[in-house]
Amino acid sequence: MKFHVLTLFPEMLKSALSAGLVGQGLKKNLLQVETHQPREAAEDAHRSVDDRPFGGGDGMIMMADVLARVLEGIRAQGPTRVIYLSPQGPRLDDRKVRELATLPSLTLVCGRYGGIDQRALNQLIDEELSIGDYVLSGGEPAALVVIDSVARMLPGVLGHEESAHRDSFAQGLLEHPNFTRPRQWRGQSVPEALLSGHHGRIQEWKLRLSQLVTLKKRPELLAGLAPAERANLRAFWREMSPEERQACGLQGLQEEDFQRFLGTR
Repeated sequence: MKFHVLTLFPEMLKSALSAGLVGQGLKKNLLQVETHQPREAAEDAHRSVDDRPFGGGDGMIMMADVLARVLEGIRAQGPTRVIYLSPQGPRLDDRKVRELATLPSLTLVCGRYGGIDQRALNQLIDEELSIGDYVLSGGEPAALVVIDSVARMLPGVLGHEESAHRDSFAQGLLEHPNFTRPRQWRGQSVPEALLSGHHGRIQEWKLRLSQLVTLKKRPELLAGLAPAERANLRAFWREMSPEERQACGLQGLQEEDFQRFLGTR
């Protein structure tokens, strides 16, 4: 997969993309990232890419004609989906990440200053996308989030192919707690189910713990869980010892939470 990033500050991306999983994917040629500096498409002596807004207002607005020259050059290389990173777009989620990972090419437009000319949005941008309900000084951090999240879905980028299918949100749930050595640490023990060696029991435990973590932190994600499954989850929680609940970070869950979850309160 190839990422194109239209940015006034390509240096902000290069160092971040050279490390971690994305950096490994780039070295293995599992993905490509090409940055495009809009100033190279400017036609005046000052290499201007923005100007004052008509009607007044704060900030400078990136000019549609400059953006058009850059984006039309990218599109000439082949089909690509052009996304403007903006707090006004729908929020990025796991479903969207998986959709974007199926594309052969993705172009991310990083705004700066007062944003970009609306006519560029109308004619050059396929969609807007947000990483949260807040404002950044530019789209570069958001571009890094999109590249990292999408790259993880590409074949070969993760060391274990199943990891992307087990992480939080992959199945509509938050990830279960994870443990490693030592088995005993500061008065807390690794749950016995994980030490049983029984694959089926371990998988069942991980599913139930994912549901419990989701109930504690993001209960709205369990809205579609059937009544019988809700009752089974409470029964599982009741069977856990206080020590095991604490080790799993579930000490905040109370019987009242399950009553609301079951609709009995």
